[in-house]
Amino acid sequence: MNSLMLNTDGVQIPQLGYGVWQVPAEEAEQAVATAFKTGYRHVDTAAAYGNEEGVGRAVRGSGLPRAKIFVTTKLGNADHIRAAAAFDDCLARLGLDYVDLFLIHWPMPQHGKYVQAWRALEQLYRDGRVRAIGTSNFTVATLTRLMDETDITPAINQIELHPYLQQRELRAFHEANGILTEAWSPLGQGRGLLDDPALRVLSDKYGKTPAQIVLRWHLQLGNVVIPKSVTPTRIAENIDVFDFILDAEDIVAIGALNKGLRLGPDPETFNMM
Repeated sequence: MNSLMLNTDGVQIPQLGYGVWQVPAEEAEQAVATAFKTGYRHVDTAAAYGNEEGVGRAVRGSGLPRAKIFVTTKLGNADHIRAAAAFDDCLARLGLDYVDLFLIHWPMPQHGKYVQAWRALEQLYRDGRVRAIGTSNFTVATLTRLMDETDITPAINQIELHPYLQQRELRAFHEANGILTEAWSPLGQGRGLLDDPALRVLSDKYGKTPAQIVLRWHLQLGNVVIPKSVTPTRIAENIDVFDFILDAEDIVAIGALNKGLRLGPDPETFNMM
C-alpha cells in the first residue's frame, strides 16, 4: 500500500482507502471489517453518512493497533457554526479518542459559514485532537477565500473525480498550494464509465478489470482514492492494483475521456443542510 505525505507534521495517508458513502448503518461494521482483513488501512466516513458507529466498531474490533488505521470523518452541513461540538459528536459515535483527518464536508458558500468552521478545525488541530484537517467539495474560489482568511492550508481536498470529470484546473491549484487531491466517486458511480470502450481495450491489455484500470490511473496521477463496495470480491478487487503500471500512452488515453460530466451536486450551488 502506497502512502502520501500530507502537509501536516509528517502525517501520511494511505493512498487507497475504503469509502463508506451509502453503506447502510447496519452493514458498515461488517463491510469495514472485511476491508481491513483484505488489507485496507484507511477508512473514510462522515457524519452525514449515518454509519460512524459501525465504522468505529470495526476499527476497535479489528485487532490492529489504532496507529495503523487512518480514519477520516467529516463535519455535517448543519454544523458549520458548532464545528467543535460536532467533532465531539463524531468522536462519540466512532468511539475513538481522535481521528486522523477531519474535513468540512461541503462549503455551502451561500450560507457563508465555512471560514468560521475552519477556524474551529484549526483549533482542534492545535489541541492535538485531530492529526490533520482538510476540506471536501471545495472549489478554487472557496479554497482561496479559506486560505486568505485563516492560518492553516487544508491538507487535502476531497472532490468528485473520475475519467469523465477530471477537474484539471482544481487539481493544478491543489498541487500549487501543497494540497493533496482525494477522489470520491472514483469509478463514476457505476453509471456507464466502466463500460467505456477505451477502458475495455485497456482491460484486455493488462488483464485487469475496467475498475482496476481506473483506480490505477488515479494512483499514478497522485490522487488519494476511496472506492466503495459492500461486496467482498469487489472490495478485494479494488485493492489489487499495485502489481501493474499503466503505460504513459494509456494515461493519455484515459485523459482523453474527460467530458466534464458531474454526477454529484455542484459545490458552487449545493447548500443542503
